[in-house]
Amino acid sequence: MNFENNENLEMIGQMAKDFAEKEIRPHFMEWDETQHFPKDLFHKLGELGMMGVFVPEEYGGAGLGYFEYITVIQEIAKVCGSIGLSVAAHNSLCTGHILSFGNEEQKQKYLPKLATGQWVGAWGLTEANTGSDAMRMQCVAKKDGDHWVLNGTKNWITHGISGDVAVVLARTGEPLDSHGITAFIVERGTPGFKGGKKENKLGMRASETAELIFEDCRIPEANVLGKVGDGFVQAMKILDGGRISIGALALGIAKGAMDASVQYSKERQQFGKPISSFQAISFKLADMATEIEAAELLLQNAADLKNRGQKVTKISAMAKYYASEVSVRVSTDAVQIFGGYGYTKDFPVEKFYRDCKLCTIGEGTSEIQKLVISREILS
Repeated sequence: MNFENNENLEMIGQMAKDFAEKEIRPHFMEWDETQHFPKDLFHKLGELGMMGVFVPEEYGGAGLGYFEYITVIQEIAKVCGSIGLSVAAHNSLCTGHILSFGNEEQKQKYLPKLATGQWVGAWGLTEANTGSDAMRMQCVAKKDGDHWVLNGTKNWITHGISGDVAVVLARTGEPLDSHGITAFIVERGTPGFKGGKKENKLGMRASETAELIFEDCRIPEANVLGKVGDGFVQAMKILDGGRISIGALALGIAKGAMDASVQYSKERQQFGKPISSFQAISFKLADMATEIEAAELLLQNAADLKNRGQKVTKISAMAKYYASEVSVRVSTDAVQIFGGYGYTKDFPVEKFYRDCKLCTIGEGTSEIQKLVISREILS
């Protein structure tokens, strides 16, 4: 394994960093306070190739690999976790699902719009009563001639209202049948398809999270992704890669909190000297740096395996689990280092503290990651 940065990777990282500083930092707290989803920002990201990082150039994407992808997400998340989350969900889930399982006609139709940021994508698996227990989903699709009729609701969907197209998993067979679920591409504007309640969240407030509602929504047969009944198996493979992106998101938040803590500890004076000179603070920083380094190595290992087309189920779960928990610990310590100021919205660590918790929940909770890991090592 060779995780050394190359010139191209450094250039992409700098591009993402410059974009975040110029286009995101001046506005991120306003977006957070108002729960504003800045959709125009994602069109700009698309112009730079960051909405189709691993989509081949023939479909309008950047044609890059997972090292570039996790670098982009980290640099954005260092400034704002919400924007990092939306970039991750768009790339890994909706766009990634069509790229991995779509036929040529579907790829030609949807990938150019998604990869260039002209369209923002959503991905619908979770329901109100079936989070981790996805095979009991109640959203149902029934065949009617050359169409499928979709009925039901999806919850906790990134871009549920603003997304231009969604990949939706619906039950086409019996409950608990792993081959009884099918993936469909559903365009915004399709009769019977609408966004529902927007969630009022603790963190990640500028990343829109809302319901998808389907009422006798007719989907043409041409919009079935892969084979009928393969949706659940497809979704589990997509989540393997998606966990890498959430690991990168968590790592970016942790690095942002760490950077802010280092800077503040050098500037803040107590008892006539900077607080970084006190062991209580310097040891916190040492622990933060060590855990971030370990999380990054796990993530890079997962990215390397993914690039080489090898199975990533165990290592991506490990990377997602560890990085997300590290992000919570680092952000918590960052608030402590800032003291009273860390509890205010005038300093960035308050937002890192709120945003990081989602990483331990979304795309499989930490408990589910442990379940995945233990099954892999015991199989």
